[in-house]
Amino acid sequence: QVQLTESGGGLVQAGGSLRLSCGASGRTISSMNLGWFRQPPGKERDFVGTVSRIGGTTTYADSVKGRFTISRDNAKNTVYLQMNSLKPEDTAVYYCAARNPLPGRTGTFDYDYWGQGTQVTVSS
Repeated sequence: QVQLTESGGGLVQAGGSLRLSCGASGRTISSMNLGWFRQPPGKERDFVGTVSRIGGTTTYADSVKGRFTISRDNAKNTVYLQMNSLKPEDTAVYYCAARNPLPGRTGTFDYDYWGQGTQVTVSS
């Protein structure tokens, strides 16, 4: 019912910045928790961060803390991932996801909707 589409990926040099956008269609995302994930080449999908539906509270993986910032704009039905001080190890396909905040739902990868992903490549 909710379709998520990531955009903004590309090739950047180490130390550079990139802003990813995830637009939602089908229904509003204001009542949903949102997350960002990434999958490096040949590796499993990793958690990047989340932003809550109330107050915009964010959490981040230690690997990106202090460099990445997640924000949401409910009016635009969009969530963003601002990436600064990029490193080659940040190279991955980045995904956004959304889920209804049901009681007891705490699984890191337990999301209802996923985007198609956008490629981010960081050169050394």
